[in-house]
Amino acid sequence: MMDINEILQYLPHRYPFLLVDRVLELEPGRRILALKNVTMNEPFFPGHFPHHPVMPGVLIIEAMAQAAALLSFRSTGVKPDENSVVYFAGIDNVRFKRPVVPGDQLLFDMTITHAKRNIYKYKGIARVDGEVATEAELMCAIRNL
Repeated sequence: MMDINEILQYLPHRYPFLLVDRVLELEPGRRILALKNVTMNEPFFPGHFPHHPVMPGVLIIEAMAQAAALLSFRSTGVKPDENSVVYFAGIDNVRFKRPVVPGDQLLFDMTITHAKRNIYKYKGIARVDGEVATEAELMCAIRNL
């Protein structure tokens, strides 16, 4: 549905903070399924933790938010410009069910639960091999600088 080149047109993030590699499914105004290939080359693994590398939970939430931002921008039909930014407005009911380690492929299934003006609420699940790794409800606001 969206390869990395198209993702780069919608998200301002770049390495090492771009955390979505591909969009597999996208239903504007409703849902997105995106993926992140987690490799040992990630810049956070040497420090988290050298003896047992685990992807930080806050970065899983960030990746979920990036997938949600892609859904929001594609739903509005507007490509963001250098003045567009998506801010977190809230994060609720976060649960980490399993660690994410090098070699995992994270699938982010994000659904819009509420949209009003430029405020969006989402329910999201991040899975590895069909197993829930993280669940969260996110609220984001799209703003112009």
